[in-house]
Amino acid sequence: MYYLKDKSFHILLIHIKNLIIFICPLILFSQSTDRVITTGVPFLLITPDARAAGMGELGVATSADAFSQQWNPAKYVFVDSNSGLGISYTPYLSQLVDDIFLGNLTYYKQINERSSWAGSLKYFSLGDIQFNEIVGGSIVDQGVQRPNELTLDISYALKLSKKFSMSVGGRFIRSDLKISMDADATSANSLGVDISGFYNSDLFDFYNNSSRLRVGFNISNIGPRLKYDEGGQMNFIPTNLRIGSGFDIVFDDKNLLGIHFEASKLLVPSPVASYNDENEFIGYKQPDINFLTGIFRSFNDAPDGFSEELKEITWALGFEYLFNNIIAFRTGYFNESEQKGSRRYVTFGTGFSLNFTKIDISYLFSTAKIRNPLENTLRFSLAFAINSSKNENVVEN
Repeated sequence: MYYLKDKSFHILLIHIKNLIIFICPLILFSQSTDRVITTGVPFLLITPDARAAGMGELGVATSADAFSQQWNPAKYVFVDSNSGLGISYTPYLSQLVDDIFLGNLTYYKQINERSSWAGSLKYFSLGDIQFNEIVGGSIVDQGVQRPNELTLDISYALKLSKKFSMSVGGRFIRSDLKISMDADATSANSLGVDISGFYNSDLFDFYNNSSRLRVGFNISNIGPRLKYDEGGQMNFIPTNLRIGSGFDIVFDDKNLLGIHFEASKLLVPSPVASYNDENEFIGYKQPDINFLTGIFRSFNDAPDGFSEELKEITWALGFEYLFNNIIAFRTGYFNESEQKGSRRYVTFGTGFSLNFTKIDISYLFSTAKIRNPLENTLRFSLAFAINSSKNENVVEN
C-alpha cells in the first residue's frame, strides 16, 4: 500500500490498474450540477502568458506577439519583427504548494511577407509526490515521483490577403501521470490540430482618432481521445472554439487603447446520465463516442436544450492601454456560468518594453464564491524580438 505524503489532498488522484483521473480545479468548480464538462489534459486551457492573463485571459484577436501560438497562430504574419522568442512561467496552486507550475517556450519566424512558422513547448509539472510503503509496521521510503504533462506544437500561417490570414497547427500531447512502480500503468498520448483565422484592418478614422479592427477565431485541439491503459477510461482532449474581436483607438504614434472581447466554447459532448443494473441513476459520465462525433454533438446535446448550451459559453472582456510605446496597463474580466464551472474573476497586468525585450506581469482575484487555483498568483512572461522593424499596433497600415 502506498501513501501520498503531504499532497494527497491537492490536484492529483491517481488510480492505477484501470483508471487514471486528473482532477483540475479549473474545471471541477460547479456546486449546483454534475453536468460540468470535463476533459483530459485540462492544463491546455490554462493561460500561459502574462499579457493575455492580464486582460481577462483572452488573446484570439489581440495584436500579434510572441505568444500568438497559444491563441491564434494566424497573427504571426502581422507581427512587428522577423522572429522572436517567448518564455513564460505560471505558478499553480501557489497558496498551497510551491512546485506545481506551467512553463512555456515559444519561437516564431517569418518566412517572407506572406508566411510564417512557429513552434512551442508547454510543460506542466504536478510537483514531487513522496511515496511510502508500510513494511512490518515501519514506513519505508519508496522514492519520489513527478507526474507531468507536455505538448509540442508547430504551426504555419499564410496571409491570404492584405488583411486576412489563416493558420494550421499540429500538436503532440503527452500525459505522464503514471506511477512507475506499477508495471501496468502507461502514459497517454494524443495528437491535436488547430485551425485559425485572423482579420487585421487598416487604420481608419474614428471621430478624431485613428483606429483598427481585429477579428479572430481558433478551433484548437481537434484530436483523438486519451487512453492511459488497456480497459481504462478514455478522455476527450479539450477541443475548444474561440471567437473574438479587438478595437484599437490610436491617440498618436505612441499611445493607444485596445478593447477586446472573446467568447469560448468547449467542443466536447455534455456528460450523460448513467444508471446501474437496477435502472437507478448513479451520476453523469462522458459518452463513449469518437472525438469527431463529439465535436458535432457538442452544439446540441445539453439535456436542458439551447438554454443550457448557452451556459457552456464563457466570455471575457479586456482592456490594454499602451503609453509611450514603453509601458502597458491591462485589466479584464472572465465569466462562466455558475452551472458550468463558476469561474468568474478580474485580472490586472502591466508590461514594459526595454529595447527588444518585453516583460509582462499579471495578477488575478476571483469574484465567485469558489477560490481560483491562480488566486493571488503573479504570472511572468518575457518576449524577445529579433530584427524588429516597426510597431504594428500604431503605425502599420
